[in-house]
Formats: sequence, C-alpha cells, structure tokens
Amino acid sequence: MAPRGRILAVSAAVCILTLLCSHGAPVSPMGAHLMLCQPHLTCGDKFYDPLQHCCYDDAVVPLGRTQKCGNCTFRVCFEQCCFWSLRPLESFVVKVKGQSCSLALSPDDRLCRSVG
Repeated sequence: MAPRGRILAVSAAVCILTLLCSHGAPVSPMGAHLMLCQPHLTCGDKFYDPLQHCCYDDAVVPLGRTQKCGNCTFRVCFEQCCFWSLRPLESFVVKVKGQSCSLALSPDDRLCRSVG
C-alpha cells in the first residue's frame, strides 16, 4: 500500500473509533458481550453502568432498589428520605434525589409517618 493510502486508512480508523467512543469510555467486558464505548461511572473503586445501577451509600445497587422511610418506601436511586418534624408528631418525607430536605413540601413529595 502506498504511504498516502496508509495515512488515509489510519485516519479513517481513528475517525471511526472516535465516533464510536464519543458517548463514553470503553469498559471491561460484561459476561460474553464486549460493550465498547459504554459510559460508566465509579462508586468507590467499582465501575457501574448508570443505565442499570446507581451508587447509594458507597455501594453499587440496582436501579429498582427500595428502602423504608417511616411507613413508606423510596427508590434509593431516584429519591431520598428526609426527616420532617411536624410538632408534636415527627415524620419523614420522600423527596426527589438532589432536592434539599429543608425545602417546603411540594406536590411531588410524599409525607410518611414514623413507625414504632
């Protein structure tokens, strides 16, 4: 192959790899499938696929994981359990993850009674 042809071939290969990897960095193979250029995040020292898992309390958990919040349950990847005091009754509120627990109640929040 002529030098010009090699340069064009290498340039084309680099261009194709750049396009394939433009949505994230490659990760290790999962099972029998090699998932090239899949976006990944870290949780502590572990990598995870944000389309299937999230990082909660320094652990990689499935997106569907739930946990108790008073007498309610909340989805740990998308919601948070906040202590909420309505004197003299103490309770909890489930808010969207990332919202400040000190914000006033919104229509999207769920008020949960304390148990026990």
